[in-house]
Amino acid sequence: MPAGSILVADDDAAIRTVLNQALSRAGYEVRSTGNAATLWRWISQGDGDLIISDVLLPDESAFDLLPRIKKTRPDLPIIVMSAQNTFMTAIRASERGAYEYLPKPFDLKELISIVGRALSEPKERPRQAAKTEDFESIPLVGRSPAMQEIYRVLARLMQTDLTVMIAGESGTGKELVARALHDYGKRRTGPFVAINMAAIPRDLIESELFGHEKGAFTGVNTRSAGRFEQAEGGTLFLDEIGDMPMEAQTRLLRVLQQGEYTTVGGRTPIKADVRIIAATNKDLRQLIQQGLFREDLFFRLNVVPLRLPPLRERTEDIPDLIRHFFAQVAREGLPLKQIDQAALDRLKRHRWPGNVRELENLARRLAALYPQETITAAVIDTELLQPTLVAPGESGRAEDNLSSAVERYLARYFAGFDEGLPPPGLYHRILREVEAPLLSAALTATHGNQIRAADLLGVNRNTLRKKIRDLEIQVYRTSGG
Repeated sequence: MPAGSILVADDDAAIRTVLNQALSRAGYEVRSTGNAATLWRWISQGDGDLIISDVLLPDESAFDLLPRIKKTRPDLPIIVMSAQNTFMTAIRASERGAYEYLPKPFDLKELISIVGRALSEPKERPRQAAKTEDFESIPLVGRSPAMQEIYRVLARLMQTDLTVMIAGESGTGKELVARALHDYGKRRTGPFVAINMAAIPRDLIESELFGHEKGAFTGVNTRSAGRFEQAEGGTLFLDEIGDMPMEAQTRLLRVLQQGEYTTVGGRTPIKADVRIIAATNKDLRQLIQQGLFREDLFFRLNVVPLRLPPLRERTEDIPDLIRHFFAQVAREGLPLKQIDQAALDRLKRHRWPGNVRELENLARRLAALYPQETITAAVIDTELLQPTLVAPGESGRAEDNLSSAVERYLARYFAGFDEGLPPPGLYHRILREVEAPLLSAALTATHGNQIRAADLLGVNRNTLRKKIRDLEIQVYRTSGG
């Protein structure tokens, strides 16, 4: 007997053929159609144990069909496919009750595995779909396989309160993902409160998180609400969780274990109705081995781990990202820019130590500083060719040349922000972006002499060599050294 009956709907005959062959070999009975009307007739007749449908059918969108299917046959699992591989596609599939969303092109082995899982799992009461709302912008951009997997995981998490740990390098968009989980989840009507552990003095973190009572500290004459209280009913985003001191870790663990906390100086437990999302750019397992992070807290926070890839691992997303940022800054009043293919190719070859944040800042600089409508590869080279920060043959002391180069770099950096000021957290925001140009400028100012450059920067020579290797900095030696 067949393992189950599957209905396939896709207007692409080649895809229907491939799915028919693959599913039939796997032991399923398959019927396929190129339109929504036939699919709906089969479903209405009670046919099929599972549906596989493209989102865009000639006569109706699968997203419009899904609510009718769930109302008529609530236990029927539906897998939707789409070539429009965006975050919102995954979200809409989840909102309308799809069992799974697969971006095209898809992996046949993965599809067969999903089909088997969907047919073998016990039937559950259908999830209540979130209210459909119009949002001003898509919060995440990218069609790479890495981003598609993130979209799918996020779509599954939207209607849960599971604790999520987001790992990734600085600038990969960890807070953006946390905001997406909040803004598109069931706590969207509550507050989203973020706190960066690295930006707060260690002796104040407990007070910031849990609040304090009047008289808890010398000179404190009023009660102050902490971030947990401010986030009640919503989401609390704990950024750079690896920088949390051990004392605060112990108090946070109690919240996760018992669902309550006490203010600093207080005695009455306070119930916490907050979803926790944490983020880190550090290796927490290494911190555990060093005795700097509690293992039990790690497992409480790491219920759903989510790794954001660095931009260098998804360079195919750069065209979509740079155009997205150009449109974004145009809405803020800067000129709308275009970019040619040679410039895009140059962007894809860049190392992007500052990740997506570095690309966004570049887009702002390009829109603010360059009059031409279309950005060319020559313009990109002007911005990204690090050794030109100090002009060859520039005279004077190396320290003066280096200072001048860094000033020019920072001037370009600041020019990308409205009103001349970047957002708070300047140090951590630009450290990664400035580091490589700074080292390149030092090496150029010392004519490629690494010993002199290390002395100029005040760093260990081995540290400088490691940075040169890790950041893939080109060293240009000249006779001037």
